Amino acid sequence: MTAMFRSFATFNYRTWFLGALVSNVGSWMQATAQDWVVLTELTDNDATAMGVTMALQFGPPLVLVSLTGWVADRFDRRKILLLTQTVLMGLAVAVAALLLTGIMTLPLMFGFALAFGITNAFDAPARQAFISDMVSVEDASNAVALNSASFNMARLIGPAVAGLLIVAVGTGWVFVINAATFLAMLIALLLIRSRELLPRVSSKGRGGLAEGFRYVWSRSDLKVVFIMVFLIGAFGMNFPIFASTMALEFGRGADGYGVLSSVLAIGSLAGALLAARRDRARVRVLIVAAGLFGAASIVSTLMPTYWWYAAVLIVVGFSTVTMLTTANGYVQTTTDPALRGRVLALYMAVVMGSTPIGAPIAGWVTDAAGPRAAILVGGIAGLAAMAIGLTWIIASGRLRRKESSRFGLTLDETLPISVVRPDPVEFSDEVAAATTPIRLPKR
Repeated sequence: MTAMFRSFATFNYRTWFLGALVSNVGSWMQATAQDWVVLTELTDNDATAMGVTMALQFGPPLVLVSLTGWVADRFDRRKILLLTQTVLMGLAVAVAALLLTGIMTLPLMFGFALAFGITNAFDAPARQAFISDMVSVEDASNAVALNSASFNMARLIGPAVAGLLIVAVGTGWVFVINAATFLAMLIALLLIRSRELLPRVSSKGRGGLAEGFRYVWSRSDLKVVFIMVFLIGAFGMNFPIFASTMALEFGRGADGYGVLSSVLAIGSLAGALLAARRDRARVRVLIVAAGLFGAASIVSTLMPTYWWYAAVLIVVGFSTVTMLTTANGYVQTTTDPALRGRVLALYMAVVMGSTPIGAPIAGWVTDAAGPRAAILVGGIAGLAAMAIGLTWIIASGRLRRKESSRFGLTLDETLPISVVRPDPVEFSDEVAAATTPIRLPKR
């Protein structure tokens, strides 16, 4: 138990965790309200419009990746987050005002979705990299997993509360409450002790995204991780579309949609806490989680009742967060510190930027053939991701027969990863010392 929460020994991380938890609850409340507004108030159950909204909100991380990663590496991440969180709070207030006065239209909501997406494009890589600034290298994987637990604990609470509030007071007030929760994160950022943050390893060169891309391209393990996450992110993780339309299929309203989102979070929270117990992130865990996600998604399409479907969502949530937390932790803990912001920007572009590709497709399939068909496509994507991971392990020679058993297999984790390092001339002496050639063990 102590090992699971070891990052809490750091004051800065404890402060961050509490602020992020409150803010994340509000964010999940807002996400639920926004989806419901588009689906039922601004359209007549139009899943395609919902997919367009998601595409606009999650597209900017992909389009702006060359800029957001450089910003996260170049500037003070704490100050970046103070700015982005303030802007997000202002946008929530504006949406609330338009909803409460009855002025909101679908084009306006599209515009706000894009504004949220642009702001989050800068917020996400800075936020992810800032986690590693608060704890030691040894605790980085644990801190990432606990951050995921906070995110999914909020996911457990936020949608259910939002569903009840939508029925009781309307969607506009949900945005008002979310705006207030941003204050928790802003206060936490102000309380963090800057002198206790780890020294920043930053580039003075102008390589920008190209250096981060070249670094990822030189590592076969990161390429496999990125491809697997993209497949599932694009076609399998369109939960707002899946859960809302399945709730309507089972004759449920906003409260039923909120419950499904919270049930999904039960498994998600379990996956995050289990990831926090592991000493390090491994690609093999990612492969197993992708396969479990695919199988659980396919099984969920066969469920005949609302509660049976909800029960399978626990497994879907568990596998999803196990996969994402493992991938995030692996990228953070094995990436050169001088390039971490740019590599994480690429990673977030894959995770969030895959949605603009998959969400409209999922919405179209849902409208044309029903939500079960769209979920089935996501399940097949999960199995395909698992197959890619297994192919890489076998092709790289890491899966081999045990010497002591004719039919037994073992995974060799001692083979090195070839890494192309940046040119030390472009970096400070401190960075050059920190980026000397290394041999990372295969995960």
